[in-house]
Amino acid sequence: MPPWPWRTSPDVSHVSVSDARSTDHGDLVAFCRDAPVDAALLGEHVEAMAQMPFYRDQLLCVRESDRLTGLCWVGGNMVPFRIPPEAFERVGAEVRRRGRRYSSIVGSADQVLGLWPHLETFLPAPRDVRDDQPSMLIDHDPLVEPDPGVGPTAAADIGILMPACVEMFTDEVGYSPLTIGGGYERRVRALVDAGRSLSRIEDGPHGRRVVFKAELGTVALGVTQVQGVWVHPTMRGRGLAAAGMAAVVRHAREHVAPNVSLYVNAYNAPALAAYRRVGFRQVGTFATILF
Repeated sequence: MPPWPWRTSPDVSHVSVSDARSTDHGDLVAFCRDAPVDAALLGEHVEAMAQMPFYRDQLLCVRESDRLTGLCWVGGNMVPFRIPPEAFERVGAEVRRRGRRYSSIVGSADQVLGLWPHLETFLPAPRDVRDDQPSMLIDHDPLVEPDPGVGPTAAADIGILMPACVEMFTDEVGYSPLTIGGGYERRVRALVDAGRSLSRIEDGPHGRRVVFKAELGTVALGVTQVQGVWVHPTMRGRGLAAAGMAAVVRHAREHVAPNVSLYVNAYNAPALAAYRRVGFRQVGTFATILF
């Protein structure tokens, strides 16, 4: 006997997936603004499309009966956003058709983990699947006193900053970013030049060193996302992370965006405790698949 109708696959004949070349830029921005914290990672690219229209080729638009219902950034990494579950298969097919490789898939956990089954036989086996990453937000002044020694990194201090950035990346991702060309160093320099690298640098036993650092890695939709938080290993456990993050929040809200977000692995209890002390609250859950 044929299955009952409610046991059959959903009808997706009304679902289409295409790039953003024919989509109104204002509609894309407005769609992202409905959930700006979740959308910030791809929102930065969406906002930039006004000046860099070639970005439209790297944004997939999901439509149901001609209504925009989801987006997926497919640049160096993949960022799905608000894709309806019935459209995951169509999006996966379009990603497979393009034949690209990605360094990661990152975004809201329901999006990443919902899309992954439609990609896992096509993409390389992941090095890590991080399926529980609290997404946190602060939209008010920090609750602890900011570290007065934390401020924008001076261009002259890039040589001191870079080893700390490399160590943080290597510890977090599992390999040195210097093994994949000069893109990482250019990115760090760009953030310093833009005033989006903050650090505390002071004298140590062997010369000047970074004690604390963080970057405002993404800025879009009235949100800045903090990335690359790091405290020198010999200085951990002294409250420097909370005071440093308070300084980052104050600087970001005064000069960059009123809403400050981040996401962190759920198992990183010390980091979660520090962020909560500052005043961050969980507003969602992210997931990251690393290749």
